[in-house]
Amino acid sequence: MTAKPHVIVVGAGIIGASIAWHLACKGAAVTIIGEKLGGVATPCSFAWINASWGNPEFYFHFRRRAMAEWKRLAGELPGLPLAWCGGLCWDMPPADLEAYADEHGRWGYGISRLNREESALIEPGLTEYPDFALHVAEEGAVEPVAAARLLLADAETHGAKFITATVNGLLKSGGKIVGAVTSEGVFEADHVLLAAGTGTVPIAASAGITLPLSAPAGLIVHSRPVSKRLNGLVMAPLLHMRQTEEGRIIAGTDFGGSDPGGHPQANAAELFARVKAMIVNNADLKLDFFTVGYRPTPADGFPIIGNAGLPGLYAAVMHSGVTLAPLVGLLAADELLSGESDERLTPFRLQRFTAAR
Repeated sequence: MTAKPHVIVVGAGIIGASIAWHLACKGAAVTIIGEKLGGVATPCSFAWINASWGNPEFYFHFRRRAMAEWKRLAGELPGLPLAWCGGLCWDMPPADLEAYADEHGRWGYGISRLNREESALIEPGLTEYPDFALHVAEEGAVEPVAAARLLLADAETHGAKFITATVNGLLKSGGKIVGAVTSEGVFEADHVLLAAGTGTVPIAASAGITLPLSAPAGLIVHSRPVSKRLNGLVMAPLLHMRQTEEGRIIAGTDFGGSDPGGHPQANAAELFARVKAMIVNNADLKLDFFTVGYRPTPADGFPIIGNAGLPGLYAAVMHSGVTLAPLVGLLAADELLSGESDERLTPFRLQRFTAAR
């Protein structure tokens, strides 16, 4: 009988957790190595699941497929903290909103055009409404750390092992990556998959591989838990908000978070003041804490998924990790275990950067 392939997954955020879970469910021997359960960037995510504006058609369809995979995942993992709460959007000039609605509507996105009164019916707890807004009922959000931990816990029931450690480099033999060098020792495997967000860059560099990745900072404010104030996602100019499963209102100047600048505490206070000003019933709404996340953003904005330049090494790094996690987990696991390339991932290969030179 052929032995199960052993895969080391570096990173325990939402992307690493999804890939590890899919691998374990497909019969691979999986070792997850991460600094902490839930990852480093994932806890700082706004966690909006969408195929919204600003993307070319091929990437829209990829993201839309990922949204469908969240529904599949929810059916396989009871208790997944996922809500299809819809998104109310007016964070662009009316002409741009109309162009977005027209384009994405032709592509199949379920966009409704709303007037002021209709917006107020969807989100009655706001202090102001636009004359024209868009609503996408199929958009949603997930509690990303809880989801990652659930995936990792279920992966362990399928035999996966989690090791709390820092990966310092890669083990190379005969021109192939055969393991990882960590703060807890050396671990060997048939494949090493890097899903450590911005931490992927120095790990890959230890094997002479350059990942064209930037790490813009994003400030997100988190309120203390309160009773229900928001029904779904609210994307207003310079203020994107949602309410979490535990009742916290989280917000950034956009979904990626704002630049924290040189005075993040003061900027967080200013941002939270805008949150309070937008909520009608705000007497008990208090800032609890803020996070500054570093978004792993490839140079052209699209994910990097696939072989990372050496046999035995695979990378999965992207900004839209929350939206894409279940689809990337499924496709990456299939590629690693079958040894066959999936054409749906062709636009996202690392090699596109060298080919463009």
